[in-house]
Amino acid sequence: MLAALAFLAIADLIVGVSNDAVNFLNSAIGSKAVSFKTIMIVASIGVAVGALTSSGMMEVARKGIFNPGEFMFNEIMVIFMAVMLTDILLLDFFNTLGLPTSTTVSIVFELLGASVAVALIKIYADDAQSITDITNYINNSKAIEIILGILLSVVVAFTIGAIIQYISRVLLSFKFEEKPIWYSAIFSGFAVTSIMYFIIVKGLKNATFMPPAVKEFLSTNPIAFIGLSFAVFTLLSYLAVKLLDAKIYTIIIVIGTFALAVAFAGNDLVNFIGVPIAAYNSYEVWSISGEAASQFAMIDLSKPVQTEPYLLLIAGLVMVLTLWFSSKAKAVVKTSVDLSRQDEGSERFKPNFLSRNIVRLSIGLSERIDSILPEAYKNWTNNQYIKPISLVKAQDAPAFDLVRAAVNLMVASVLISIATSMKLPLSTTYVTFMVAMGTSLADRAWGSESAVYRVAGVLNVIGGWFFTAFSAFVAAALMAIVLYYGGGYALTGLLVLAMVLLVKNYMSHRKKSQVMREEDQLEKAESSSTQGVIQESASTIANVVKRGNRIYTSAINGLATQNLQLLKKNKKQILKLSDEIDALRDNIFYFIKNLEEPSLSASNFYINILGYLQDMTQSLEYISKVSLKHVNNNHKKLKFSQIKELKDLDEQLENLFLSTQNAFESRSFEEIGAILTNKPQIFEVVRDKIQKQVERTRNEESSPKNTTLYFALLLETKDLLTATMNLLEEYFNSHDSSVEPATIPEGE
Repeated sequence: MLAALAFLAIADLIVGVSNDAVNFLNSAIGSKAVSFKTIMIVASIGVAVGALTSSGMMEVARKGIFNPGEFMFNEIMVIFMAVMLTDILLLDFFNTLGLPTSTTVSIVFELLGASVAVALIKIYADDAQSITDITNYINNSKAIEIILGILLSVVVAFTIGAIIQYISRVLLSFKFEEKPIWYSAIFSGFAVTSIMYFIIVKGLKNATFMPPAVKEFLSTNPIAFIGLSFAVFTLLSYLAVKLLDAKIYTIIIVIGTFALAVAFAGNDLVNFIGVPIAAYNSYEVWSISGEAASQFAMIDLSKPVQTEPYLLLIAGLVMVLTLWFSSKAKAVVKTSVDLSRQDEGSERFKPNFLSRNIVRLSIGLSERIDSILPEAYKNWTNNQYIKPISLVKAQDAPAFDLVRAAVNLMVASVLISIATSMKLPLSTTYVTFMVAMGTSLADRAWGSESAVYRVAGVLNVIGGWFFTAFSAFVAAALMAIVLYYGGGYALTGLLVLAMVLLVKNYMSHRKKSQVMREEDQLEKAESSSTQGVIQESASTIANVVKRGNRIYTSAINGLATQNLQLLKKNKKQILKLSDEIDALRDNIFYFIKNLEEPSLSASNFYINILGYLQDMTQSLEYISKVSLKHVNNNHKKLKFSQIKELKDLDEQLENLFLSTQNAFESRSFEEIGAILTNKPQIFEVVRDKIQKQVERTRNEESSPKNTTLYFALLLETKDLLTATMNLLEEYFNSHDSSVEPATIPEGE
């Protein structure tokens, strides 16, 4: 068990950092204040410092949730083993989905679930005890305190983040760089003071090198420390901007990122290695006792124990390496940044009943508040929210500006500091995520175009947190029961299962990331002329045609072989393609805004080709859907002659699509003319198939379902060919090889 726990501690560090990287990276990455490499270096130093200054011992693992004196050594080891196995699998599951969740909540509810399960086993085995005696085993008051802390942190962090961001935006506006120096100096004084107080009180309070006199001063004179810090940092900020022309907001973000990284490693590190170290301490105490494992009560776990510095150093190195190399960490950060970005774009989450009604109620409430506010105040605040014109391309622009990033870091720092001083068990994940959501709401990032999607995303993430608590409790309880009764065999089986699932999730995530990188991401056109759009969109057309060819062939093959799995997979492929075409259509607004006045014909061309692409995908989607429905409902197979005709038609389309794909990939638009000359012949093939089926139906066809399906396939294939030919004609008529494509200059 000890060897397994050592391995699980390292694995838990990796999945834990992948999940919690969002806590300290999202503000810096979202604002693009500094390069990604610089952010990672600053965060890595923060993680290393935090790990080395960590108290290194998670009290909650030893005595916070359960009373250790009530359990024997063998029972304690079962609890710790169940907790670690559950923790790794649960966090890895959430990381694979790209959702941030709380490592604190997961470890707490796993400890609660496993200890409750073992306590119930003990009570059941002892006739002298009843179910009410479980209160002797479990620390009820601590568990309730933690749950209340979670619920409060969600509401408080969101509300405070929204209020502070609103005040900051109204005072600084989006044109904050044009404001007088003293504006940014005072803002910097507030921000850096709160962040530095956070580093010292939250991150370094347990460090052994902190002199006792400094610790005493901080605990007895916090107001004096804050006031003095504010005056010093405001003055330094003013001088830095005035004399050195320093980018003060960027400096705030760098300091804030470092602060949250220190706090994460210094405090959340114990979520990953606290349980294995508690298990090791238990083993040390038991091994010198000379008693049987089932007879040795773990009273010694109630005593404080310091962790060896070399263990903290190893843990810190694992965390830093994970930060640099984990693709899952980037996926979790992406969720948080996407949900808080300033501008609209393709949304990750679909709206649901709850998000629609929340937005509807919020709009009504906003209109009522708006009706009682003075007109002069509304005009002034609206002016403060006017954004400067940006020449940066949409995909290169930051998700939000430096003011919001600084507020995110400042508010999260202050809230966690206050909670620490009050000894409230807040989760850094909950606080940082909900602050980011609150500031994005106050920044009017959730407009009518995106609010319903963003609210749905936040509800999904919050639901994930509470699902974590429930599933952690249940899964850890089941693990503990299996380990208690199964012994060594159960331990071996569960370890193998955990390794298989981790490897499977890793391979699945890697494959998914690779597919997203390599295959089939359609590119948005950004040129400012028709000839430029033709050149830019050629790869998109080639891509759609290639995938369309594959989807059509798979539908015919699936029907021919009655392959339900192939048809289900095919339906997913066409839905993915259809979503990407919709995303291109959603970009039309930004594309037209990009155009120069004389080049408006490019917009007509672009709109037309997107329309033809949508017609193609709709035809493919219908063909895929009816094929799947026919096989899924176990209807009669198509006749051999029908399959043969469909294969023949598929071959004709294969040649057409391959020729089209080659023409667009090589930008040989003159070849389109040769493809178009075959238009009458291919339509004649379809008409011939339709005529044959009419004759078959009159003379020999006995299945209405087969007839309906076959005609649907032929007519939709005809529509697919019509859309494809219209697309080709649009390119052939619009392309002019003598005109040099006009594009937006590189620097703009």
